[in-house]
Amino acid sequence: MILLGRILIGIGRLLDGVLFIATILVVARAVVSWVNADPYNGIVRFLRSSTDPLLRPIQRYIPPVGGGIDLSPMILIFALFFLRQVLAGTLVDYGMKILQEAQMSPLFS
Repeated sequence: MILLGRILIGIGRLLDGVLFIATILVVARAVVSWVNADPYNGIVRFLRSSTDPLLRPIQRYIPPVGGGIDLSPMILIFALFFLRQVLAGTLVDYGMKILQEAQMSPLFS
């Protein structure tokens, strides 16, 4: 059981890190779109190529609102925060609970 707890904690923390990096990339892309950066810049191309697969499904259902304001980055950021809290947080919490229960069992001592 200790191994399962540690695996769940590791997966939860890894997932949290990946989701955090995705959030940072989406925020960076939104900032770059506000300043109208050169589309041929390597950083801009990386941001677009790494966030397009995440943003396209949202953009398909939610078109830009008046004035060309794209709400898809904000929706994606909320979804990523939700996944970090619910999915990654739950995995870590459950792994910690398994470790605590394993340490309290008579077989552990």
